[in-house]
Amino acid sequence: MKLHTFTTTRALRFQDIWKRNTVSLIPKSNLGFLFYFGPVRSFRVDQKLADLQGNERLRLYSTVLRDCASNGSLHEAMAIHGHVIKNGIDPDLHLWNSLVNVYRKCGSFQYARQVFDEMPKRDAVSWTALIAGSVAEGYGRDGIGLYRKMRRDGVRSNGIALVTTLKACSMCLDLDFGTQLHAEAFKLGVCLDMFVGSAFVNLYAKCGDMERAERVFIYVPMKNAVLWHTMFNGYVQMGDGEKVLKMFCGMRELEHKFSKFTLSKVLKSCAHLENWRGGKLVHAVAVKTGCELDEFLSCCLVDMYSKCGLADNALKVFGRIKDPNTAALSVMINCLDKLGRSEAAAEKFCLMRHKGVKPNQHTFASVVAAATNLGDRLYCEGIHSCIVKHGFESDNFISNALVTMYMKSNSVNNGWRVFKAMSFRNLASWNTLLSGIPDSETCDQVPKIFCQMLVEGFKPDIYTFISILKSCSSFLNIDFGRQVHVHIVKNGFGGNNFVATALISMYCKSRCLEDAIILFNRLTERDLLTWTVIIAGYAQNQQGEKAVQCFSQMQREGLKVNEFTLSSCFSGCSSLTTLEPGRQLHSLAYKSGLLSNIYVAGALVELYVKHRCIEEAWTVLIGMASRNAVSWNTIICGYSQYGKGKKALEAFRIMLDEGVLPDEVTFIGVLSACSHEGLVEEANRYFNSLSKVYGITPTIEHCACMVNALSRAAKFSEVESFIEEWKLTQNALIWETVLWACKLHGNVEFGARAAEKLFELEPEVDYNYIVLSNIFAVREKWDDVAKVRTLMSEQGIKKTPGCSWLEVDGSLHWFLAQDNSHPKIKEIKLQLQRLARLCIST
Repeated sequence: MKLHTFTTTRALRFQDIWKRNTVSLIPKSNLGFLFYFGPVRSFRVDQKLADLQGNERLRLYSTVLRDCASNGSLHEAMAIHGHVIKNGIDPDLHLWNSLVNVYRKCGSFQYARQVFDEMPKRDAVSWTALIAGSVAEGYGRDGIGLYRKMRRDGVRSNGIALVTTLKACSMCLDLDFGTQLHAEAFKLGVCLDMFVGSAFVNLYAKCGDMERAERVFIYVPMKNAVLWHTMFNGYVQMGDGEKVLKMFCGMRELEHKFSKFTLSKVLKSCAHLENWRGGKLVHAVAVKTGCELDEFLSCCLVDMYSKCGLADNALKVFGRIKDPNTAALSVMINCLDKLGRSEAAAEKFCLMRHKGVKPNQHTFASVVAAATNLGDRLYCEGIHSCIVKHGFESDNFISNALVTMYMKSNSVNNGWRVFKAMSFRNLASWNTLLSGIPDSETCDQVPKIFCQMLVEGFKPDIYTFISILKSCSSFLNIDFGRQVHVHIVKNGFGGNNFVATALISMYCKSRCLEDAIILFNRLTERDLLTWTVIIAGYAQNQQGEKAVQCFSQMQREGLKVNEFTLSSCFSGCSSLTTLEPGRQLHSLAYKSGLLSNIYVAGALVELYVKHRCIEEAWTVLIGMASRNAVSWNTIICGYSQYGKGKKALEAFRIMLDEGVLPDEVTFIGVLSACSHEGLVEEANRYFNSLSKVYGITPTIEHCACMVNALSRAAKFSEVESFIEEWKLTQNALIWETVLWACKLHGNVEFGARAAEKLFELEPEVDYNYIVLSNIFAVREKWDDVAKVRTLMSEQGIKKTPGCSWLEVDGSLHWFLAQDNSHPKIKEIKLQLQRLARLCIST
């Protein structure tokens, strides 16, 4: 607001303005102008003023104006001002100040300014009244300007002027000028005044300078509740909850009276720090002071207990609220949802509607979060309808929450509709959409969404890039991932640890391990998550030795492993030819107490299974506190793979007894076990139960297991019928199974047909040629053998040499067929010859 000036050269003088605007308010009757002096007493001004002279008359006007200021009676004040002008009264300084003050307090800062500019002389009271008016209008910067002009005019400041100007400084956070005022307060000797000191504390606290605020606070002689509250607000604003608790304890030692607002600030700090002990202390004080039943404070208590993870305490406090309003119910719903009790949160929302309490945007935000966690699509749509009914569909925050809800419940089309219907989309809206897409079938739409986001002028942030990189990992679009990498560098996020970790993960999952290693080595700070990602990357790319090396390096750098790091390292060890590193990790998992984790134990079971230590895997499995389908699948498939079908079927029965629901992988192991044991009828029964009992659509792997079971039992006519019934003639896996069974049973005719089909479907696979050649060789059909070998030669196919290895003293020794590259091959051959002679002689 501009500082106005008022001069006598204007076309309409101030007196003329007032005569025109206020004379009409003066009654024309012979009773004179009737106005109220006090609550009931009235009199005629003309008659009363006739008896008064000079200063007494002016004091009467000032008194009446003070009453108008107290009552906010603007029109009466204007009438009195008009009366002063009409009667040609020359106001003294006190009356001028009264006029400025009444207009300021009645909310007419413009009139106050006009009166101020007309004053022939001004003192600190005049300036203070005008500064207070400027502050009341929200013009803090103008208030500071008025104070500066006052000092330039040579008017000496006082404590009230300082307090008013400090309010202006607090409003516009002008710490520099506030510091100058502090120096002036020292000169005036008013620093120890309670109001001046409180104003300085408020300024420093609002500007975040809590060190100065505390120094001033210490020297204020009389500390009232407002001053303590100001300090609490400052520390809460700075996020220093420990200081708030410390000050609260100081108040208790001084036996200071607590208000519900003070207690609410302390509870907020306890909630932020998750300090339930401090929160219970405040609760006890609330009970002692009789504030516990206050609804506002009860909401704060519920919020504190919920953030500290004490849902039962929160429910007890909530239960004491007689008629919980929207705020209390919203806090309770949010509490239950955050503590993972989404069903209870949904029930509270139903209770809220049953009682007729109208929800607000905070309520719906919490309910949408609960619906997201429940994952019930119908319930999600019901909540959306309720939001539309109450008119909150245009709220940006709720719309973003709805997009998240639909995306996480795999209702991508509904999420898209909500996003497109938003009248205003901010960066959070785009991030919400992108974060939900990577887990859906529409993740290939991410490049288009990202481009559209850039076209609309939005600048991506950390969360944007992390979501996009996650989608790149999901649909393995490495070209787009590299383009995103360029954008990350351009936007200056290349050094961000979270973004770099997401990049490393993307490159690892896209099989670009070299790029991931380059990024990993460039990082100056590598946390546990980054190490886990690179270890998992090595494990996924079958580089177990590098995974173990990284794990050792991470430990040398002093990082403590968690369950994700350890399970990733176990996966890496599964690809090693030696079991020793895995055994060492097993010991580490036991010592660190992580072996009880279901993921760590599951990865360890898989490790032992892959190294043919099936009994050790079973021991680990039985020792687990809880077993999921993945753990059972590992052991069942392991038993089946190593020809222990009965053990696999026994494990399956125990799995069902424990109430674990089998999935597709489970039945692959079960059907394989039936195949190995020759249990054709059982295999057929399990196969039929897939869709009828468990609602699982049979996959090609299940069909291959059935073909294998029938083929092993030499039921080739049933195999042909099964292949025709399930339309499996164009699947290589099925014919590979048939070809192997034909070799087992010497079925030349069917084997030849299976091989011909395989030569058509996968002509480059050498295994099919070798098996057919062996089938002919067993039946001594050497011409057919020669034809197969010739066909292999024409196709340019060479048989991959067989490979064997031995572990001696922790070192692996590899041997290929017809390979003499081993450094001790001569000694090995001599030893083999000696063993052969010993065998002959015995």
